[in-house]
Amino acid sequence: MALHPVLERVTQRIAERSAARRTAYLDRIGAARTQGPARGGMGCANLAHGFAACGVQDKLWLRGNVTPNIAIVSAYNDMLSAHQPLKDYPDILKAAIRQAGGTAQFAGGVPAMCDGITQGRAGMELSLFSRDVVAMATAVALSHDMFDGALLLGVCDKIVPGLVIGALAFGHLPVILVPAGPMASGLPNAQKAKVRKRYAAGEIGRDELLAAEAASYHSPGTCTFYGTANSNQLLMEVMGLHLPGASFVPPGTPLRDGLTEAAGRRVLKLTDLADEYTPIGEVLDERAFANAIVALLATGGSTNHTLHLVAMAAAAGIELTWDDFDELSKVTPLLTRLYPNGTADVNHFHAAGGTAFLIGELIDAGLLHEDARTVGGATLAAYRKTPRLDGGRVVWDEAPAESGDTDVLRPADEPFDTHGGLHTVSGNLGRAVIKVSAVRPEHRTVEAPARVFESQEALQEAFAAGELDRDVVAVVRHQGPRANGMPELHRLTPPLSVLQDRGFRVALVTDGRMSGASGAVPAAIHVSPEAAAGGPLARVRDGDVVRLDADKGLLEVLVPDEEFDARIPGGAAPSAEEWTGTGRELFDVFRRSVGAAELGAGVFA
Repeated sequence: MALHPVLERVTQRIAERSAARRTAYLDRIGAARTQGPARGGMGCANLAHGFAACGVQDKLWLRGNVTPNIAIVSAYNDMLSAHQPLKDYPDILKAAIRQAGGTAQFAGGVPAMCDGITQGRAGMELSLFSRDVVAMATAVALSHDMFDGALLLGVCDKIVPGLVIGALAFGHLPVILVPAGPMASGLPNAQKAKVRKRYAAGEIGRDELLAAEAASYHSPGTCTFYGTANSNQLLMEVMGLHLPGASFVPPGTPLRDGLTEAAGRRVLKLTDLADEYTPIGEVLDERAFANAIVALLATGGSTNHTLHLVAMAAAAGIELTWDDFDELSKVTPLLTRLYPNGTADVNHFHAAGGTAFLIGELIDAGLLHEDARTVGGATLAAYRKTPRLDGGRVVWDEAPAESGDTDVLRPADEPFDTHGGLHTVSGNLGRAVIKVSAVRPEHRTVEAPARVFESQEALQEAFAAGELDRDVVAVVRHQGPRANGMPELHRLTPPLSVLQDRGFRVALVTDGRMSGASGAVPAAIHVSPEAAAGGPLARVRDGDVVRLDADKGLLEVLVPDEEFDARIPGGAAPSAEEWTGTGRELFDVFRRSVGAAELGAGVFA
């Protein structure tokens, strides 16, 4: 199938605008490439420190200049369900690598925080910044010049993008990401959403709400809704950094362990000491990032990736813009219905055909670069296959030709919608992104008086007091990266959903985030420039009529330009003295150096 002309045009445009930076990046990683094992140029004292704790056999191999040595970098902790299965991975990987003739060392750990735990709490204001901390921690782990490749263990929201950004600083190394897989399906998502709405409306108490939440998040493994964590997994596979079909195999199963072992064996073949040298800096080119955008759009994935993909691309010398997302969205069919865009979860998606079926459909529609390089085979064509065990080893079979459940996963010629799940909106309030895959067409245009808030708690209080029982555009500002770290504002979804269910026309406009849990209420998020950087949201007042039109791409306040421009900005971000507690004071330097949301909201130049 010929490449779709829009995908071809967008990819070419990305390559052209990125040419100088990309060339400089490739030159840099080319210069870092070594002849023979990386440790070969180390002094004897340096090398002795590097293998002092190893066993006798590994010491013998590490003394020589033949055996590849693989770094293991992990986000393991046993508080977070998604990362708890990673506990045993280092031993599994080391054994598989040793059996295949290599060595491996646990090079370092990176922090892993959970947005689900920190929602609505001070810790959430560190969440986005944790991505760049993970990147720096990954760089520290890989900085010892002991390694010929790396295996990165991580799953959730900021952790996977951080691991990738850190690894791209060592772009001459081959890298495979090794996932953990989702927990078993729990309380159905539609039922969970109803319980949350009932709690927001005051119809039930905390005990009933907690019982529902505990029935949803109940065991080791990734949360099963299609938020940022599972968007990460799908994108890593489409970008060629997972083994084919690895994303959604459950933890604690023989196939999961088999895929983990296979990743260890595979990375040895990708090192500069073998015949298939495949450095991550070359895998993640403009084709890989264009493929990632398409996959995100085709599945209605997390809006967080309008930040993370931009930041990851920048680390590889590639410049993505929100216009790239918007243009590809217009021609990318929506092929899945996963919560919060439907009632199914990722286990249902996997059972219906999963990534192999999805990738095959998008390739056949000309919407993925099939020739993109990957760690699992020469090109993305290898990812049309699905893994199984045969005699204790993983083998790959062709994916089913048809979806196992067209209520969850559809072919490209019978989509749920003819366009992707993300739009860009712009106007005199700035630029923003909006996830429309869960928003009904009749709710995608809202024109109503604004009610301005400086926090999500203030909105909740107004809702509880009955002050929002009307058509309203809730403007929640000073929530951007420079203001307070750009927290996710999940607590806004239940009350705004209740208002919409009552028949009111409701929308949210914010310079904060909503992430993969954005729901049925239209929400223009990541507004850039943010209020704390002098953005126009700071000049909006209660009662101003705001128009949000997701279909036409409009975000504007209906106030004469002269009057609006003359206004004194209202509200304020917390000062350094106020932004303290829960470790926030340690991150004030990040607030002062962070870039705009449209540029990935990162602290690296």
